[in-house]
Amino acid sequence: MATATADLLRLATAGSVDDGKSTLIGRLLLDSKAVLTDQLEHVEEASRRRGGGMVDLSLLVDGLRAEREQGITIDVAYRYFATVRRTFIIADTPGHVQYTRNMVTGASTADLAVILVDARKGVLEQSKRHAYISSLLGIRHLAVAVNKMDLVDHDEETFDAIVRDFSEFARGLDVRDIAYVPISALHGDNVVDRSERMPWYGGMPLLEHLESVDVARDRDAGDARFPVQWVIRDHATDYRGYAGQVAGGILRPGDEVVVLPSQTRTRIARLDTYDGPVEEAFAPMSVTVLLQDEVDVSRGDLICHPDHAPTLSREVEATVCWMADAPLRAGGRYAIKHATHAARALVDAVVDRVDVHTLAPDATAAELGLNEIGRVRLRTSKALAFDAYARNRLTGSFILIDEASNDTVGAGMIIAA
Repeated sequence: MATATADLLRLATAGSVDDGKSTLIGRLLLDSKAVLTDQLEHVEEASRRRGGGMVDLSLLVDGLRAEREQGITIDVAYRYFATVRRTFIIADTPGHVQYTRNMVTGASTADLAVILVDARKGVLEQSKRHAYISSLLGIRHLAVAVNKMDLVDHDEETFDAIVRDFSEFARGLDVRDIAYVPISALHGDNVVDRSERMPWYGGMPLLEHLESVDVARDRDAGDARFPVQWVIRDHATDYRGYAGQVAGGILRPGDEVVVLPSQTRTRIARLDTYDGPVEEAFAPMSVTVLLQDEVDVSRGDLICHPDHAPTLSREVEATVCWMADAPLRAGGRYAIKHATHAARALVDAVVDRVDVHTLAPDATAAELGLNEIGRVRLRTSKALAFDAYARNRLTGSFILIDEASNDTVGAGMIIAA
């Protein structure tokens, strides 16, 4: 049972297809006593119908019929569990290259990524791609779980070779720490409890590492950012408030603020919530901001402190993960969704494309294909108020939308104006 003081860790599983991500999460849920009896009975019965000799723990996570039929994860599955030390929200993301877009979605809010590697196959291209995307998304902690050690006779040299391979690749990643854990998700070795089959491993089991990794310093309050999502009017009482979710920093009544893009200055009169007024609001609180002056504020505007305002520009350079079959090229036109702001964007140039194996930029690239990553320059129809993604995830990210199909075709992390 979790204590009231247990803090929250958001984590995402990542890696290549069939590396055992869903089985690992099932093992974490089972061994941490987070599975209800009726759930376990249902999974045991489904496993028997399949003719398997062991309980298929991936069925605790893979909920779509197509996932169960094909034996792969397609959509992002979220699971929640808690220990005495910490509460967890897990995003089980797909490993198949076809569903890389779903992996980007699932990992976008994570504090830590668990990169699974099949001990028999080593570090594959998709393992590298997911690790690189995790780094791009601002995830500063990686746990590399070398799975299926039971299928290589729990061999220490196999584990060491994978650690050397991944460590060489990870030199180009912007992460704070990487932990390497040899596991067998199927049998529970080094997942929750230490394995007697691998006495040569002197580190912590995976769950113990997840309980102890320090992510508090990653959540810097930063500069105040409040994208306006909705304008609330009550003509009978002359009430006018601006509703949304705080994206950074702290807002207090009396604070001087500026509204972007109009650059109108005023002060905060009051902060309302569902439970009544509050004396301060911070990320990720949902609040309604009332201003002292009657100023023109609309959905998509951003309220912030004037001395620490974001960049206001129609020109943006960003790293883009491309998610569509049709390639991204210079001259392409898309709808862009940035925070609560909607506009149109023209692709000025594809600056380069990243080689997922070496992380080296290829400046000769003229386009980005499906699941490729590269730097792009955009020009927008209206000025956007944005930060670099490294400074603020919410005001530093955007999505590109195909206006004909309404499909999300690209996820962007802003570098600069």
